[in-house]
Amino acid sequence: MDAVLFDFSGTLFRVETTESWLRAVLAGSGHTLPEPELAGAARALEAAGALAGGAAPLELPADLADAWAVRDESAELHRAAYTGLSRRVPLPDPGLYDALYERHMTPAAWSPYPDAAEVLRTLRDRGIGVAVVSNIGWDLRPVFRAHGLDAYVDAYVLSYEHGVQKPDPRLFSVACEALGADPRQVLMVGDNKEADGGAAALGCRVHFVDHLPVTERPDGLLPVLDLMS
Repeated sequence: MDAVLFDFSGTLFRVETTESWLRAVLAGSGHTLPEPELAGAARALEAAGALAGGAAPLELPADLADAWAVRDESAELHRAAYTGLSRRVPLPDPGLYDALYERHMTPAAWSPYPDAAEVLRTLRDRGIGVAVVSNIGWDLRPVFRAHGLDAYVDAYVLSYEHGVQKPDPRLFSVACEALGADPRQVLMVGDNKEADGGAAALGCRVHFVDHLPVTERPDGLLPVLDLMS
């Protein structure tokens, strides 16, 4: 195997909890909510699927269905889909919905899995190319830089920059070309069997990890090193 493609959310990084997300935005905007109301709003936002990288909507509103289906194909669609979901939940200030969306794009909202640095560093030491292939509506490069992992990534292939989203094989093809790698000698690592499994159409080998909180998955990426040896 000559190269590895990694998914972002749920694979290398995990977004903060919905409650942490809401607390940070309320604190930053000077708003306060009584604890029971805050907890209730956080549960409602999670059920709505309003936090990108968090839980999917329990029930997708009909008027957002079209945007949701292609949300990762542009920055505008991504913002419209997620702010549309968050607006289903009453909050004390209309400006909080955009503030929530802005918060989820900050490095502070994301934590790398405990073994991510070790795995990426080891792959770099072995001369194996690494690309991040993500369905996303914003630039995640600052997240990698802030957490010290950017030096281990050779290419970023982000759906909104190409107007196509996984599982479309074209996105994986762009990543393989960026690394100069034959897809048949490439491993795709992700947490979503449908989206990330699309790499198999090119002949890539696919390996799945569990989408768990960082505290519950300390070494889920380490098997990648064995697969590449």
